[in-house]
Amino acid sequence: MKLQLIDILILVAYLATMIFIGFYMRKKAKANKDSYLMGGKSLPWYMLGLSDASDMFDISGTMWMVSLCFVYGLKSIWIPWLWPSFNQVFMMMFLSKWLRRSNANTGAEWLITRFGTEGKGVQASQIIVIAFALLSCFGFLAYGFVGLGKFVEIFIPWEVVHPYIPFEIPTKYIPHFYGVVFTIIATFYSVLGGMHSIVLGDVIKYAIMTVACIAIAIIAMSHLDGQTLNLPAGWDNPFFGWNLGLDWSTILPEVNQKIESDGYSVFGLFFGMMLLKGIFASLAGPAPNYDMQKVLSTRSPKEASKMTGFVSIILLPIRYSMIVGLTVLALLYYNQLNVKDPSGHYDFELLLPGTINAFMPVGILGIVITGLMGAFMGTFSGTLNAAQAYIVNDIYLKHINPNAGTKKTIKMNYIVGLVVVVIGILLGFMATSVNDILQWIVGGLYGGYVAANCLKWYWWRFNANGFFWGMTAGIVAALIMPYFTTGLPLYWWPLLFAISMTASILGTLSAPPTDAKVLRKFYMTVRPWGFWQPVLEAVQAENPSFEANKNFKLDMLNVALGILAQLCLTLLPMYFVLGMNTPLLIDIAVMIGVIFVLKRTWWNKLED
Repeated sequence: MKLQLIDILILVAYLATMIFIGFYMRKKAKANKDSYLMGGKSLPWYMLGLSDASDMFDISGTMWMVSLCFVYGLKSIWIPWLWPSFNQVFMMMFLSKWLRRSNANTGAEWLITRFGTEGKGVQASQIIVIAFALLSCFGFLAYGFVGLGKFVEIFIPWEVVHPYIPFEIPTKYIPHFYGVVFTIIATFYSVLGGMHSIVLGDVIKYAIMTVACIAIAIIAMSHLDGQTLNLPAGWDNPFFGWNLGLDWSTILPEVNQKIESDGYSVFGLFFGMMLLKGIFASLAGPAPNYDMQKVLSTRSPKEASKMTGFVSIILLPIRYSMIVGLTVLALLYYNQLNVKDPSGHYDFELLLPGTINAFMPVGILGIVITGLMGAFMGTFSGTLNAAQAYIVNDIYLKHINPNAGTKKTIKMNYIVGLVVVVIGILLGFMATSVNDILQWIVGGLYGGYVAANCLKWYWWRFNANGFFWGMTAGIVAALIMPYFTTGLPLYWWPLLFAISMTASILGTLSAPPTDAKVLRKFYMTVRPWGFWQPVLEAVQAENPSFEANKNFKLDMLNVALGILAQLCLTLLPMYFVLGMNTPLLIDIAVMIGVIFVLKRTWWNKLED
């Protein structure tokens, strides 16, 4: 174990601070339900933006992205489009303000503004979105749990801990044991202090992560100085053809096995499928998780747009400084690292903890470990808060105890938080790979989410019955398809989408349209563009001065520019750390040009 006293003290101080924040914010969080779950909708957009970015800077995702950067080089910038990462751009340009205009507290509550409270399928639509939210929350809790266990195992070897544990643990469950220990600490402060505690903790974590990422980048650049990386042709080029074209056979043959198992060799097909899915998933709006909760917690629609745009700016350069820094160190000293799991198989997700353990000096090691531990706790707490919101707000208060007072509601939040954590841990025990969970969430489960949630924004005739059947068909197909198919879950997506879209349309046409009064109110409040002509005519009959949203072309232009800027922000630290000066200058020039245009086409036109 390389951890020295100062490293341990830094980590302990952070954990103690998080516990203190939970106690400190407890009184404020207990003021009322909105204060606990939404921060009272009083927190400034930049604080929520820092918190949202901090939640996205998760330990499991970073381990995965370091392994991607090592294997695929600069081409790895495209693979996070699996989420898709560019959904933040769609939200920034128009969807965040549409969502916030509802003034709802959860995605299920938002459905009331779209479909009303009466009619066939309304209650069922709320139940299915709650089910989806909880499935995705449990999936993300398990995803973070597995990544945390793998991370901690590197720094605290089991042979050091084993003499103090009064029971035996099978080798394959050692990472899970560590996951349980640190999950308990994260549960404490997030359950106790609610959204106030989470946001403050995330801001502190982001500050620590910034220091850690910059330190890693500097250390990597000092090691790279005067040395040449032994890389396959094309590794340092972000562009690609139909085939990936990376051949590691004469350098590290086991990397070729990794590429084959990932299924990314035919990169053009993979990219096309990813882009198609990503556009529809982005048009569907945020999934009902911590990201949606942060948007709904902003003070106004205008601030919701600012917050979402702020996320990419403060997340990508810092996060990728760490990713490319650790990748450079891993490439230089691969033979010195142990990237095998306890069973002796290569596990490239261990590159991140292995490189940190081998090359971070005392003090910096403590900061980096603390930052990444905080990364887990931030993602965990945000996801837990979202699950609590759906269970307490949309199940307990609506169907079990509508007259519950503040004290009883807060108590229920505590109980629900503990139950959700236990379920997340149990699911974590069933998983072995970060990548397996990730692929199921983004390729499978989210495939069942997209169709119905696209239609709800852009087609007036779509109703609650269609939403229920579209979501149900998509989720059920996503759950059973792994038992009947092989290969990447992403390649199932067109079939999942077709099943869900068909069920959405048939379900819609089998029931009457949503109440006209509900549609008029939604259209006037949210002001979406799309296929709303009958509703627009009804609104203008009552209010001739009302104008339709004609910003579709401008929004799409801004989306294209925003995605380009996002890619430039991603490449910026990669070019810088790798010393690729000419591409770096081109990248900066393109980014400045895009920012200048967006200042005129987006920022100056922001509205509530």
